[in-house]
Amino acid sequence: MGHTAPVTADDVDRAVHRIAGVVDATPLQLNVRLTAAVGADVWVKREDLQPVRSYKLRGAYNFIAQLDADERARGVVCASAGNHGQGVAFACSRLGIVGRVFVPTTTPRQKRDRMTAIGGPFVELVVTGDTYDEAAAAAQQAAAESGAVLVPAFDAPATIAGQGTIGHEIVDALGRAPDVLVVPVGGGGLLAGLVAWFGERHPATRIVGVEPEGAASLRAALDAGAPVDLPRVDPFVDGAAVRRAGEVTYAVVAAADREVEVVTLPEGAVCSEMLAMYQTDGIIAEPAGALASGALPRLGIGRGQTVVAVVSGGNNDVSRYSEIVERSLVHEGRKHYFLVSFPQEPGALRRFLDEVLGPDDDITLFEYVKRNNRELGPALVGVELGDPSDIVALRARMAASPMAVEAIDPDSPFYRFLI
Repeated sequence: MGHTAPVTADDVDRAVHRIAGVVDATPLQLNVRLTAAVGADVWVKREDLQPVRSYKLRGAYNFIAQLDADERARGVVCASAGNHGQGVAFACSRLGIVGRVFVPTTTPRQKRDRMTAIGGPFVELVVTGDTYDEAAAAAQQAAAESGAVLVPAFDAPATIAGQGTIGHEIVDALGRAPDVLVVPVGGGGLLAGLVAWFGERHPATRIVGVEPEGAASLRAALDAGAPVDLPRVDPFVDGAAVRRAGEVTYAVVAAADREVEVVTLPEGAVCSEMLAMYQTDGIIAEPAGALASGALPRLGIGRGQTVVAVVSGGNNDVSRYSEIVERSLVHEGRKHYFLVSFPQEPGALRRFLDEVLGPDDDITLFEYVKRNNRELGPALVGVELGDPSDIVALRARMAASPMAVEAIDPDSPFYRFLI
């Protein structure tokens, strides 16, 4: 700690004026559900209401608007999981600059379609690679070959300063600095921008970064003392599924005068929060947009404090909701899968229903393979419980049953075929 930071509060303040009139000052809303859950005044910063439905427009525009005439003529290139690409597309269209956006195949179609719609004739979309990092490598190669300017999604001072403008708006809207500020973390650009600005302007604010458990690249960097590659990345939280934290973003966080908290949130908990936001708050959040608010109950927030959680984006493909519901149920302990060996005789399934399942248990999946030359027929059975605690009694009844039952562990490779 205590090193010279590559981004300052003054950089952020200059970005505030640079993006004025282009980027919306999004609402800061008191959230009744979250306030009741943690016993503090919880406000949500609605970056999902930007023209491109995420905060990424801030950094992209702040970066591109500073290019000189020669750089603008050469055009720009970027890699994106979806939201940064929309920000670049918006900036290109607004400033009349030609750009190419490289996205991995895991990018939801909704985000791809939005990029081409926003950029119009100024932007070409290139789909390549299975991960963000592979798309980023392709973008770097394209920039080197064409002379176009690479617009980093997070790892550049101008991008970081642009993202940090959120902090200025939060303090203006509240009339004071919050006690706690909770933000999602992918590559770390948003966190770095806020750390830089609050560290100088309002150092008493507690800042917490939240990463998806399956892509905790900044936490790994802080533990190692430098950015490192994660051996594996879960792509579900696509807006934050980054294998390696940025060099510049890490440097900003490491240079903070006091340690910045960085925690992780399981993907299942992200899904539960997305559903709560949709059903109770009327907010359509993408997975990364639910990271900050989803982590609140785990942070030990004091009663009566003022807390701000950043809803970073709302670019969620509606076709993903079935998987979101499934992951949420599994995380909450309400959905379980079993391999059941049924005797090849009449009435076996009826006995399973009558003697093993509880009154509030529901079969959601039943795949049965009957083989006449064997005494047992295997079945894959999915069970949804009325209450997560009912699993104890269900397992006891399964153990007492003459049928052989094997629970499928959610961490097993086979489980990934089910959700």
